Amino acid sequence: MRDPDLAREATRQLTICNACRYCEGYCAVFPALELRQTFTGGDIAYLASLCHDCRACYYACMYAPPHPFAVNLPRTLAAVRTDTYRRHTWPAVLGQLHSRSTAAAVVAAGVALLVTLWAAWLAGERLFQVHTGPGAFYRVIPHWAMLVVGLGLGGYWMAVWAIAGVRFWRESTTGAMRVQARALGLAAWDVLRLRWLGGGDAGCPYPTERPSQSRRISHGLVFYGFLAAFASTTSAAIYQELLGRLPPYPVVSLPVLLGSAGGVAMIAGCLGLWQQKRHSDQAPAAAETLGSDYVFLIALGMTNVTGMLTLFLRQTPLMGVTLAVHLGTVAGLYVTAAHGKFIHAVYRVLALVRSRAEQRTGHLPLEVAPAARHHAGAIDPDGSVPPQ
Repeated sequence: MRDPDLAREATRQLTICNACRYCEGYCAVFPALELRQTFTGGDIAYLASLCHDCRACYYACMYAPPHPFAVNLPRTLAAVRTDTYRRHTWPAVLGQLHSRSTAAAVVAAGVALLVTLWAAWLAGERLFQVHTGPGAFYRVIPHWAMLVVGLGLGGYWMAVWAIAGVRFWRESTTGAMRVQARALGLAAWDVLRLRWLGGGDAGCPYPTERPSQSRRISHGLVFYGFLAAFASTTSAAIYQELLGRLPPYPVVSLPVLLGSAGGVAMIAGCLGLWQQKRHSDQAPAAAETLGSDYVFLIALGMTNVTGMLTLFLRQTPLMGVTLAVHLGTVAGLYVTAAHGKFIHAVYRVLALVRSRAEQRTGHLPLEVAPAARHHAGAIDPDGSVPPQ
């Protein structure tokens, strides 16, 4: 970790939690924590990415502020995650965007504006004309221009994610780790059911101390909406490249049905997450992550709003404008996805895979044998536990 003070503070709090273990049933962090007595920088980054910020541990913790121990694991692990994102980002100069939300917003908005203007310039006088029938979109903005945005910026996004994922995996795993197919399957099942957004059985105490399923539902709308949109894009590519059918497609067609369902779901999910974040308790929140969260929600929400507008207005003179704006917002989203909050998906999935692999194979260094349980009252403020 770059920040030694943050590393020391995270180690102190994790050591206290490891001695207490009151929260071991809340999420995957605590079972993984209990397999260790010491914490490397890679361990801390791994545990931070296992945290889903449900905050159940914070509200249950007897050592949370105003207790002198001041244990605030959600806030500390959120700060560790931001540090991890910065260190593993490629190119390194853009790593600062993870903690400088204003700069990230300016870059994303700038890219979106440039691409919108470029698309409008390519369209020329065709921008405000009515175009219908197969190939109507490409009569406004050439197919090659859409490929430049889709494959160029999309490929850049995937490359940044791949590099970050490899760096994180190397840092967080000590030595060779064998990941069996069953561990991969269980981790995938954890992801698909958003298991650790449940905060135990009662739900996630977010945005306030009262448990509810609202955050899990909003995340589910965004997650499954994104999968539906990806399926829509894939089916549209099959229609065009394999079946020779050019867009726009009928309302009752697989690309439009999947895209519409995904778009509506993501708009609803983004609004839900926005509202919850606005009213969330700031005590367990890391201030440096809030801006990045909002930038991501705006970029994703705007992309889906402009996509739905393009669908509704595609037989009117406004189709060209909405299509150009949509292409611009897609470009801005790709930049945000590569260097913003969206990248947490990569780290969280890899952390869940490692967690399942540890449980399946018992792959642990010898020095991290299971720690002994100590009485909570015997913990020192620095996280040490006096001899019993």
